[in-house]
Amino acid sequence: TDVVPVGDAAAWTRDPFGGDIVGGVLFGRGAADMKGGVAAFVAAAAAVIEGGIGGSVSLLITGDEEGDAVNGTVRMVEWAMANDQIPDMCVVGEPTNPDALGDMIKNGRRGSLSGHLVVTGRQGHVAYPHLADNPLTRLVAMLAPVNGTELDGGTPHFLPSAANVTTIDVGNPATNVIPARAEAKFNIRFNTEHSADSLRGWLEEHFTRVGGDWHAQWKANADPFITDPGPLTDMLAAAVTEITGRTPALSTTGGTSDARFITRMCPVAEFGLVGKTMHQVDEHVDVADIEELCAIYQSFLVRACGEVVG
Repeated sequence: TDVVPVGDAAAWTRDPFGGDIVGGVLFGRGAADMKGGVAAFVAAAAAVIEGGIGGSVSLLITGDEEGDAVNGTVRMVEWAMANDQIPDMCVVGEPTNPDALGDMIKNGRRGSLSGHLVVTGRQGHVAYPHLADNPLTRLVAMLAPVNGTELDGGTPHFLPSAANVTTIDVGNPATNVIPARAEAKFNIRFNTEHSADSLRGWLEEHFTRVGGDWHAQWKANADPFITDPGPLTDMLAAAVTEITGRTPALSTTGGTSDARFITRMCPVAEFGLVGKTMHQVDEHVDVADIEELCAIYQSFLVRACGEVVG
């Protein structure tokens, strides 16, 4: 599977791709997110198939989830739907647990919309503002609805939708010059109360009311989705409890994942390792957790295949 870049390799205390095991802890980029999860579900599938089960098991391992996510899972979902190869259900091995294995199952994710807003004015001397047109004044007004704002009260399954400014740039190092151009980037994580189109329309209406010369570019990264509690989440939770003794919470928190594509064809939930060190220097997981995760996946597969064919 794919992983994020190592960053400064010199900052690591272990070879990022060495797979060193020290004191029962596996170090390496992707150990948590999510080579460890892949290893667990490959081993689990091999074990249950060898032992004999009533259903069929397919594995999908993609190479671009951490990138643009345009030629991996989304293409396989399109192929599966076009070729009548739609699964009954799917589990994604993302590192869903915040602190301990068994804490959390993800049964949905918020949507993501990114915006890039450019406001154009007229450059001038700050001592003569009447001869200039400061784009920053309008930019600040335009950004008011997305500056750390909650857009709703949340839903039974989702936190409130939230918008945050991530970048502001005027390309102007001087303090005595009014810039000719100001731009900003922002992101909205939204629940099922909204869509990318509705949010874009709402903001463009606001930008127009503020006025002046502006243009915006948009990227709809993901739609929100929810897998309602039911057979999939029940069987997965039962497997988690059987192996760990914990009762996992259902959650839709966090970022996006490739589950957003899989939900188009079948119920999907996510469960994997503890994610506390994912994307960090010295990313690591307990080997014992990988072994337990493998056992959880085995238990789930036995339950699911019995449920599907029974």
